[in-house]
Amino acid sequence: MRNLTILILLLVVPSAHATLNVFACEPEWAALTQELAGDKAKIYTATNALQDPHRIEARPSLISKARGAQLVVCTGAELEGAWLPLVLREAGNAAVMKGKAGNFEAAHYVSMLEIPGKLDRTDGDVHAEGNPHIQLDAPSYPAIAKALSTRLSELDPNNSTIYAMRLQAFTQKWQIALQRWQQQATPLKGVSIIVQHKAFPYLTAWLGLKEVTSLEPKPGIEPSASHLAQVVATLKQHPAKMVIRAAYQNSKPSEWIAKRTGVSAVVLPFSVGGSEQAKDLFSFFDDTIARLLSGLKAPQR
Repeated sequence: MRNLTILILLLVVPSAHATLNVFACEPEWAALTQELAGDKAKIYTATNALQDPHRIEARPSLISKARGAQLVVCTGAELEGAWLPLVLREAGNAAVMKGKAGNFEAAHYVSMLEIPGKLDRTDGDVHAEGNPHIQLDAPSYPAIAKALSTRLSELDPNNSTIYAMRLQAFTQKWQIALQRWQQQATPLKGVSIIVQHKAFPYLTAWLGLKEVTSLEPKPGIEPSASHLAQVVATLKQHPAKMVIRAAYQNSKPSEWIAKRTGVSAVVLPFSVGGSEQAKDLFSFFDDTIARLLSGLKAPQR
């Protein structure tokens, strides 16, 4: 009944017709902004789930969209460090520069994992603020959503009531979904896995998975044949149930390991749009949990 009341209010409360132009770096933040803003935001998504968010070209089309944006919503924590600073600099839009109200970084509202004790670029693709792949940390979304909703209201005070009610509705729905996901994922607790890239610490921490090793010798470095042979040797001492990779990653290393060790090769959407099923934030996590559970069964080919 309470959710029905909120929905009715969202439909009947009058609002201004002004629409915020939002530049979202990744699909997950575009989806979250959509949940919180509805038709009060016109959202442009700079990347898709089949692209490596570390390595994006600063195309003129991105610069043009950033130039007209009132709010830039990104992960932060240096995930977009190779392209976003150039895009924002070339756009010349002072309102969305780092540190301004028009620049929102989700990582500021997450307890970061894998913060390096020292910063050495010879260690591969490491990030001073910690592992930036926070989109898989489902328990952190309410805090991110609250902060983003506040920012939307600051930039568009005429629609602050709408943003507040949509935040309440989203948070209630998310908490229910979170309980469902955690219950569904109970069989995954304690399961040993291999990762292709060091992109899943928030997922493993949340669900209680145990990471045995990574196919990449260092983050962002493609594995050599000799390193993959070392992984096979490691698995003889520390068996794992599955090897997981993001939808945008090369399938060959994971399939090579799966073929030689019998583990399941599991492809995760990694973001909204990374699979046919992952159409929004809720179905993104639905599909992620379902694919991990399938990895407990027969190896995927």
